[in-house]
Amino acid sequence: MEPIRRQQLIDATMAAIDEVGLGEATIMRIARHAGVSAGIISHYFGGKDGLLEATMRQILTDLSNAVAARRRALKDDSPRAHIGAIIEGNFDRSQVTGPAAKTWLAFWASSMHKPTLQRLQYVNDRRLYANLSYQFRRILPRDEARNAAQGLAAMIDGLWLRGALAPDAFDAEAARYLARSYCDQLLAHHGYTSTTPHA
Repeated sequence: MEPIRRQQLIDATMAAIDEVGLGEATIMRIARHAGVSAGIISHYFGGKDGLLEATMRQILTDLSNAVAARRRALKDDSPRAHIGAIIEGNFDRSQVTGPAAKTWLAFWASSMHKPTLQRLQYVNDRRLYANLSYQFRRILPRDEARNAAQGLAAMIDGLWLRGALAPDAFDAEAARYLARSYCDQLLAHHGYTSTTPHA
């Protein structure tokens, strides 16, 4: 029962943050959402900070899985196709729904003050940059590949942030389109198109 109970508490944390924000998402409120006693949270996670860390690890795992699934499904091994899969995964439903988006925003804010969350944020940032950089490096010189990766990573983060803060529902399709268009512009600037033979 432990994995089920842990997932139940993580889902309840996201629901509470979605409802009232991180500051008001108390242990008691989360426990009520999960239909358990507050002591269960301490038992499994050691308190609210441990539960928040576990929640963010879950969302990061969902993100990694979303990207990996899209890359496994590719029939085209070109850098452009892999970069497209990375973009798609970053705007996966698991990352843009109300509870997930608000939890991400709370995580970003808290990571400035909590070293454990800061480490998770750093790992996530480096993973995105490294994946993009590797694909760009297949067709661009090293320094240009690094700049392209930094630019596209910033574009993805910026589109995600604007979408999460928008008063209407997150328009993931529009975000994906803009990120892909930016990627195509970067590649076209260096003479690479979807019909260019890849490395």
